[in-house]
Amino acid sequence: MMLNRRKMLTGVAASALSYSRIAGANDKIGLGLIGAGGRGRSVMETFRRNADVEVRAVCDIYGARVSEALLKVPSARAFAEHEKLLEMKEVDAVLIGSPDHWHRNHTVDAMAAGKDVYCEKPLCRTIDEAPAMVQSARRTGRICQIGLQQRSGEVYLEARERFVLSGQLGKVRWVECVWNDGPPRAYTRPASEKPADLDWMRFLGPVRYRDWNPRTYFNFRAFLDFNGGRMTDFGHHWLDTVHMFLGETAPSSAVAAGTQFDAQDGKDAPDIISALFEYPDFVVSFQSAIVGNPLPYGVTFYGDQGKLFLNRNSYVFTPPGKDAEPIRKDFPGDITASHVRNFLDCCRSRALPKGDVALAAVSIQPPLLAVQSYLEKRRMRFDAAHNLVLPE
Repeated sequence: MMLNRRKMLTGVAASALSYSRIAGANDKIGLGLIGAGGRGRSVMETFRRNADVEVRAVCDIYGARVSEALLKVPSARAFAEHEKLLEMKEVDAVLIGSPDHWHRNHTVDAMAAGKDVYCEKPLCRTIDEAPAMVQSARRTGRICQIGLQQRSGEVYLEARERFVLSGQLGKVRWVECVWNDGPPRAYTRPASEKPADLDWMRFLGPVRYRDWNPRTYFNFRAFLDFNGGRMTDFGHHWLDTVHMFLGETAPSSAVAAGTQFDAQDGKDAPDIISALFEYPDFVVSFQSAIVGNPLPYGVTFYGDQGKLFLNRNSYVFTPPGKDAEPIRKDFPGDITASHVRNFLDCCRSRALPKGDVALAAVSIQPPLLAVQSYLEKRRMRFDAAHNLVLPE
């Protein structure tokens, strides 16, 4: 499928069914949570801070996590299988907080069941899954917001308008993306016995079978069968920010290198990953490392008229010149709340959300290409028009 932005972002209209299900401004939007881990429960609480939301169902393959969620929403129905939750007519929208290897199936199944979807990033685990998710959203007419909250953050919107769209930053040729962490910590192996109320086979889902491994479940980001490690966990956020500021197009190539500090219990995701992405008019670097004294996390755009650094709570624009006075502005708070509100508003208006699945389908391409480059130890050339990795 050609991921052409103009085609993907047109032709979506509200159906009578869509509007009638959440017709009035005073009606509650019934929410179902699929994936009740730490992030899923946290974003559920962000949804609950909106007066027009009522959590009506919670689903997870681990009963203990369902129980934790029900402490906050005791009236919600509990499920171990997402298909059963999706049968509920009282659920209008679902929040997907499951591991990455389930995102495609949970999202497509939910939209096929007539539900609007807010899915945590990264969008998906493999490049070929992205077009199916876009097609499903357009075929069903459902709202599909991906948890790339920079798209709704005031700090990003203001910086883009003030320095990029205005032309004040000038022509950008180089972008640095950094999301490092503190120094390595000693690995402590979790309890080895599988909890009785945890469905291991359903957790594996579309991934090849392997015997129970507590680290695989409790730390799935350490395994590249289940996700892209730090590259997709953090990289999707920052590459999406680059696209938001400089254009919704995929790179022509990607190359990555990395290393592990710890390979216990079969862990294969790198602890240090660095990548370079070639775009038609600029180059982007991304790094994520577990190191002492890490660089501040954020994205830096280098233009010929200045430098713009920003993260989720501030921006700093530095004009050219030796004694130039930087322009800084801070933005306290969590931008996730604005992104959730945008999704809820779009559930009612049927307008495309700011983090629409079609935009995420383009910005997930560079980090997934980088993961493939790391695994195959070669530069990946990419045909964005046909969503194809080219042979060497």
